[in-house]
Amino acid sequence: MTTPTGRELIERAIAAVDARVLERIAAARQRQDRERLARAARTVARRRGLTARHARKLYNLAQSASNTSLAASGV
Repeated sequence: MTTPTGRELIERAIAAVDARVLERIAAARQRQDRERLARAARTVARRRGLTARHARKLYNLAQSASNTSLAASGV
């Protein structure tokens, strides 16, 4: 087995750094994808909650309007 030359050692070091950089880039992309999906899920949940809240409010308004009209009519 021969001893690696200085140039070979440098090339190996560069290859190792390049591999590590690619790993970090891939990890960052995965993290961004997870965060994007989490934001989308929170947005859907928020909209669903707001829709339910508005529907409940309209229902309550309709109920109070019908109760008020009945009370005013003397029934």
